[in-house]
Amino acid sequence: MNFEFSQEQVQLRDSVRKMLDNKEALKKAREVLEGEKSYDKDLWNSLVEMGLTATTIPEEYEGLGLGHLELCVVAEELGRSLAPTPFSSSVYLATEALLLLGSDDQKKEYLPKLARGEIIGTFAHSESNTSPTASNINTVVNNGKINGKKIAVPDGDVSDFAIVTAVEDGKIGLYAVNLKNEKSQIISQDTLDPSRSHAEISFDGADSELLGSTEEGWANLNNLLDKAAVLFAFEQLGGAEACMNMAKEYSLGRFAFGRPIASFQAIKHKLADMFVTVELARSNCYFGAWALSTDSAELPTAAATSRVSASQAYHECSKENIQTHGGMGFTWEFDCHLFYKRCRQLAANIGSQAIWKDKLISSLERANTL
Repeated sequence: MNFEFSQEQVQLRDSVRKMLDNKEALKKAREVLEGEKSYDKDLWNSLVEMGLTATTIPEEYEGLGLGHLELCVVAEELGRSLAPTPFSSSVYLATEALLLLGSDDQKKEYLPKLARGEIIGTFAHSESNTSPTASNINTVVNNGKINGKKIAVPDGDVSDFAIVTAVEDGKIGLYAVNLKNEKSQIISQDTLDPSRSHAEISFDGADSELLGSTEEGWANLNNLLDKAAVLFAFEQLGGAEACMNMAKEYSLGRFAFGRPIASFQAIKHKLADMFVTVELARSNCYFGAWALSTDSAELPTAAATSRVSASQAYHECSKENIQTHGGMGFTWEFDCHLFYKRCRQLAANIGSQAIWKDKLISSLERANTL
């Protein structure tokens, strides 16, 4: 089994990294965080021009027809640069939901526009501070009309439509809802990471389209979340490695008592621990990428493993990066805290680490009983 990316995938990674560096994505993240914008449109347009929003969309729907391995490569670079765009909401979640469950007519309607970046999609699932379950979702659909409220919807204030979890006749389903109408009220919400916007969305009889069926709605939802978990894990992996490299560069250039602080044992230990946690996360992310790209039955286990491992790596590296910078790391002038904010925000998207640990235990128990 080959766990290395192909030469073409490495070239894609280098191209995306070069574009993000040229566009100063990290600087743009700070501008969005400190300003009034919800995301950086110039950077978003560059991602669209490179065709990255069309990565996994089939050619018949104006996509590139590439696989999820290529999307993993892109996700890692977006995480490394803290790109302030709605890419994860629109591509990992909305596009993947349509690819997974959409009818031919729905794919023809949405996918070409998503590929061209003409519309932005998102995923609306949470309704309270309690984790969503099959029994506590209160958003309902009757005769195609949806009513309810979702909170902390990523990029909800800039999206054209949302994939919404709701209950119809006692069964969970995923519904596409146009957000550009007076029956969908959108209110921006403050979060720990203002470089990624979130919103509260209330539906008052808005039109909705069912994706797939409600017969396997909860299973379809978990399949979508498993696929997205691998992609989010790669974004977290990119951020973790960026933090580790920041800490290394700073410790090599910062002198105390006539020698680089990197030569002190305490700093060496921090850097060594960061390296180990990044490499462990990388191995688990590669496992997730393999399961995702081959549609393996091991995807639930691989997704939970990569998600938990990458969350821990990002937390460890973003925290220790601040510590390595000493008092300077806490100041607004340094970028360390930007990564820490993004780390905490990504760890909460599509479920907390505790939820994914439970998913991992459950999937391992199921595998052991077969």
